[in-house]
Amino acid sequence: MSAFKEIAENGLWKQNPGVVQLLGLCPTLAVTTSVVNGVSLGLATALVMAASNGAVSPVRKYIPDEIRVPVFILVIAALVTVIDLVIHGFAEPLHKVLGIFIPLIVVNCIVLARVESFAAKNPPAPAIWDGFMMGIGLTIVLAILGGMREIIGKGTLFSGLDLALGPQFKQFMVTVIPDYHGFLLAILPPGAFLGLACLIAFRNWAEQRKSSPSQQATGALKPAH
Repeated sequence: MSAFKEIAENGLWKQNPGVVQLLGLCPTLAVTTSVVNGVSLGLATALVMAASNGAVSPVRKYIPDEIRVPVFILVIAALVTVIDLVIHGFAEPLHKVLGIFIPLIVVNCIVLARVESFAAKNPPAPAIWDGFMMGIGLTIVLAILGGMREIIGKGTLFSGLDLALGPQFKQFMVTVIPDYHGFLLAILPPGAFLGLACLIAFRNWAEQRKSSPSQQATGALKPAH
């Protein structure tokens, strides 16, 4: 269980793909104009990562090293196609919003990196858990970044929820800032860069603050010369 706990900590915080590894920046910056868009693409990526890790891990010993990358991409492409068809079938308006970024999960370096570095070297259960937690870590970053940009850019939260879950969920959209005319920069690509920079800075600050007491304690125990 300690190994699974460590995998979860790595995916959610220590090796978070969004703010630590800085992988998959294209969808991170392009899709996070709202919470709904960010969470939708993040969950789709998490499912693909968990399924691809689970598919590669059992057969990792039978794949020759010379063709392992093409085989990995073929597996990922098949799974992304399934996810793409499911979203298109059950949430077509959301599929139109996410557009090309769902098929682009195939070439998302996060997915291939975890398959190559973890699933190809570990048993199926830890591999599936690693892919899922890395995907959830990315989803959290996409959700927070999407929320920041949506509030600052449009003054709302959860706009477009009806695209993912149906027209009856449109009532759950929250107007955070009434009579707000919007801030265009926040929902443009420069706003995504600034928002992501703030999240990275916050994570680094939290890490430094967490390590400072231990460093001070270590320094206090050093003998005087």
